[in-house]
Order: sequence, then structure tokens, then C-alpha cells
Amino acid sequence: MSDPALDVVEFVLTTHLYSDRRDLDENDLPPRFRQVFWTDTPGEDGPGGVERPLKATDDTVRTATGVERPWEAVSDLLFTQRTDFSGEISLTQPEMALEWVHERADDERIATNPTLAAAFEDHDDLEMSVTHEEAREDTRPIHADRVWIDALLDEYFDEEEDAEMLDLVNVRAPEEIETTLEDLVLTGDQEEEIQKLVKAIEHREYLASIGLREIGKLLFVGPPGTGKTTISRALAHELGLPFVEVKLSMITSQYLGETAKNVEKTFEVAKRLSPCILFIDEFDSVAKTRRSDEHAALKRAVNTLLKSIDDISLIRDEVLLIGATNHPDQLDAAAWRRFDEIVNFPKPDREMRADILRIVTEEMDIADFDPEEIAESTAGLTGSDLRMVLREAVLRALTEDRMTLTQEDVVAAVEDFEERDNLKNMDMIDGEGAEIVGDGGSGSHDHDDEGTGHTHD
Repeated sequence: MSDPALDVVEFVLTTHLYSDRRDLDENDLPPRFRQVFWTDTPGEDGPGGVERPLKATDDTVRTATGVERPWEAVSDLLFTQRTDFSGEISLTQPEMALEWVHERADDERIATNPTLAAAFEDHDDLEMSVTHEEAREDTRPIHADRVWIDALLDEYFDEEEDAEMLDLVNVRAPEEIETTLEDLVLTGDQEEEIQKLVKAIEHREYLASIGLREIGKLLFVGPPGTGKTTISRALAHELGLPFVEVKLSMITSQYLGETAKNVEKTFEVAKRLSPCILFIDEFDSVAKTRRSDEHAALKRAVNTLLKSIDDISLIRDEVLLIGATNHPDQLDAAAWRRFDEIVNFPKPDREMRADILRIVTEEMDIADFDPEEIAESTAGLTGSDLRMVLREAVLRALTEDRMTLTQEDVVAAVEDFEERDNLKNMDMIDGEGAEIVGDGGSGSHDHDDEGTGHTHD
């Protein structure tokens, strides 16, 4: 349980220490603190930053900590004071405040606050097991903050001139990605590949020193709904990296103008935001366009894309490139050879389906739930399909004013899902894209790639 007094004192003490110590930079501040003090004024190291001195006012403390009445939480402490006119909360005895925090804060809290870790590390009598270096490594860097990303895009790209390109690119900050790798069910090969990536990013300098630069370009291959997009986003969350997502079907659309220029600029976005993950979805659009006799401008765009992939590097540019395709059979040799690793995303087997069901239902109340039985009867369904099945079961229960599900609810939802899926595949449906009431989608269709795991809401 959160301690309001400790939360407030940590914030006030951090602002005091950071303002006094010029050897600390923005990456020594917890993200939840530095975003409160963010300024768009361009600096030496980027498009904006945090300017000293920092002041802990009622508003900044409330925003950073979530404590509604910050002064009430700490007014009885001997080392705090408040200026009525400005609402600033400050420390009369910073040393006493540091000792007070030392007695109450655990390692987990200090590990998320490099400023405090540095103060304890420099204090002979107030040692903590977490070092300043460890805390910095475990704290998301400022270049991954939403405010930094937006400021950088505003600085380097013109809202009108680059409007087409910016429409192609969806940039997510790690803080905006709720799914983690722990929420997902992965195959052994997927887990191994992720571990390789983590180590490659961690040891970029070593790889460069031995001349191993062609690394960090992956192609994710598998049916829709098997987790290609979800795992890529979760990896960005895990590594604390901006996630730059591009759909190739949009780049190769005849409705876009200077496509080759737009392609170049999407890679420029990734390089500006580096280190980051550049995720290129629907990579099979490359092959479709290269085989077409039409749209010479689009062919130039695709050639620009392939050259840009050749030129970008995890080691040199700090950009991890992930391509994804639902149709590997449509890729030609020129596309395949751009990637140093191919990662397969098959439909989950029975054991994986049972694990997915357990994860998705963690927060649900289901009487006598048997995920093994459901897994046995859902062969061929993807993780995305299983989430849709459970969503249907929940909604059906709600129509009966029930928030407790039964095994029968889930079984009925599976049967209903399969019936709708069969209808969608019937040739008797008149007209392209005919609408089916209650259409829930399936892994055999091009709906969003929800993945084989679950995001905890």
C-alpha cells in the first residue's frame, strides 16, 4: 500500500537534491517526476528538457504522486515547511529528510529513483543495496517519454510539409504500452530470439568492436492474431524504447503522394528517436508492388524502402527493425534477404491455448473453469480468437445480469464463435464485404493482431 507521506517527501527531497547537484541529469529523475517539470525549450541534448531549479508546489506534488492533499500528508514532519503564497513545499533540514526516507523506503522504490540512489551512495552512514548506476539502468530514459517524443517530432518535422509521412507513422511511448512480455504466451523459439535481442541491445558497443554490425533485423511470420504486433510492442515496453509502427499497405497506397520521400522520412523518424523499435507491418505489400506493372512511383518507394532497410543498423543507428507478414509466400528473395532472423508465429497448440486462457481469465470470476477442456475444443484458434471467445462469454453473462461466468458460458461462446466463423467463409454470402450481425472475427481473417497473450486492464 502506498504511503502518502513517503510519496510526498520522496518527491520534495528529489527536487531539492536534483536542483543542488549539477552532476545529475534528466535520466536521474523518475519519469513520473521529470514529466511534471518538462519544458519545450530546446537544449544542447534535445528538443526540450528539465530546467533547474525544481520547485515542489502543491500542484507539481499532486500531479507527480497522486496525493490529493500533499501538505496535509507531511505537515507534521519536523523538516518540512510550506510557503502559503506560492504553495511551495520545501525542506528545512534536508539531511533529516534523507534519513527519514532511508528508514522507510525499500530497495524497489530507490531502484526507480537514481537521484536518491546517488545521494545514499555518497552518504557513508545511509547505505542502500541499490547503486546509482543500477538505478539509472532500471529507469526509463527521457528519450522514451511521450513529451520528449512529441517535442522531437515537432522540432524536426513540419506539420504541413510532412503531414503525409506523419500519417503513415504511429509512435508509441513505452509508458503507453500496457502489454508486457509476462502477459504473453511465447514459443521457445520466440523466447530465445527475444533474449538474443535484449543481449544485442545491451552489448551494442561490444558487437561494434568485433565488426558484427548486420544484426537486429527480424521478420515475424505467421497468421493474423498470433502475436506479431503485440510481442513487438511488449518488447518496446520491456526495453523502455519508443515504438515506431508503419503499415506498408498505407505506404503503397495510390492515394499517397511523394511515397519514396515519405519512406525515407519514416526511417529518419526512427533514427531521430533512437534507440527505438521500428515495426513495419504488412511487409508482403513489398512483393505485391514489385510484381505490379503499374504505379512506377510506388515501385520507387519500395526500392527506397529496401535500400533504407539495408542502410539502417541496430549497432550504428540504435534502431531495432522488425518486419511482419501474414503472407510469407508472397515475399521474393529481395525481401527475404533483408532480414538476419526469421521468427515463426504459429497458431498456438493445445498447451499454449490453455496457458492463454489462464492469463486472459486471471481477473475473471468463472465457476469451475477448466481451461484444458476449452483448449481441447479450440484447435486452430489463435490467441486473438480466444480473447474474442471470452469477450463473448462475458457479454452474454452480462445480458443476464451476471458477473460470474460458468464453464458452460465459455463452451457456448466457443460454439457460437465457430458458427459465425463458418458463416464468414461461406461463398453464399452475396456481395463483397457483406455484413454479418454479431461478426466477431477469427484468426483466419485480417483483423488486428491481438496476439497470443493478454493485457491486464
